[in-house]
Amino acid sequence: MSEPSTPRRFTNIHILQIIRYRLPLAGMVSILHRISGAMMFLLLPFILYLFDLSITSEISFDRLQGFASHWFVKLLILAVSWGYLHHFCGGIRHLIMDAHIGLTKEGARASARMVFVVSLLLTLLVAFKLFGAR
Repeated sequence: MSEPSTPRRFTNIHILQIIRYRLPLAGMVSILHRISGAMMFLLLPFILYLFDLSITSEISFDRLQGFASHWFVKLLILAVSWGYLHHFCGGIRHLIMDAHIGLTKEGARASARMVFVVSLLLTLLVAFKLFGAR
């Protein structure tokens, strides 16, 4: 007969320990869903500025094209695109889970993997278009 195992001890982790803490894939998708939502919110003034430049006049649109041709601005646009695409795919995943589909451990892992793959592939397509692929 085996001895009774010691009870598991659950504790909160400190923010500095988060790097060493190994989250499951579904947990990573959940955290990145929140980070991408916050990133989109914080970069909203930048997006609105670009939109304002694009619709004000023909001269401001030409200025926008010059501004958006800089590599750093393209990286910012790519980051916003990734944030939107990841947030969108993660939101679809959450809606499907709200319908009680894929709630098992294997289903959650598969849907999390799908969110990563689809959002990264779509971001890659945006990057190809943004950095000059025809």
